[in-house]
Amino acid sequence: MGEHEPADPRPRKRDPEARRRAILDAAAEITVEQGAAALTHRAVAARAGVALGSTTRYFESIDDLREATLRMLGDEVDTYLAQVEQELSTCDDPAECLAASMCGFLVDTRQVHASVALVTAAASDASLRSLALRWTDRLADVLAEHVGRERAVAAEVYLDGTVIHAALHDVPLSRETVTRVLRAIFTMPDTGGR
Repeated sequence: MGEHEPADPRPRKRDPEARRRAILDAAAEITVEQGAAALTHRAVAARAGVALGSTTRYFESIDDLREATLRMLGDEVDTYLAQVEQELSTCDDPAECLAASMCGFLVDTRQVHASVALVTAAASDASLRSLALRWTDRLADVLAEHVGRERAVAAEVYLDGTVIHAALHDVPLSRETVTRVLRAIFTMPDTGGR
């Protein structure tokens, strides 16, 4: 609309995509705070500030809503992994670069709890397992290019543990500790096994 054009007096049409997104955002916050098992249509509607019927209009079942929410959280992890991949491609010290990035992740309580919620849901629902494995498999693939497959898998398993540690403790592991352990993993003998 140009500077001199009058504003359109007609009421704006409803924005179904914005409403769907508000429902997903509310479901994500509940999932991060309380876990995926805490999702109910009623709780999500209240958090999103929408009518209860809106949640069932966009997500027929609570399982559909839970899966869409976990997919959205998985997409956030994918964004983080793309950043890690970019950083590793330009650094000389994979242990230092990965530790710096991971420590930034570990102090973000929302990301930590989202990751734990994703893994917890996948551990009890095999249909969600591929969502959780996106993190482990992709991180191992990214790292394998720099340190070999066996070391990459060992580092990924260690980093999974740092996420659980951060979820359970008030203060995550220090950058120095994470760097030291990653450096030890990256210099261990690679036997070529998995």
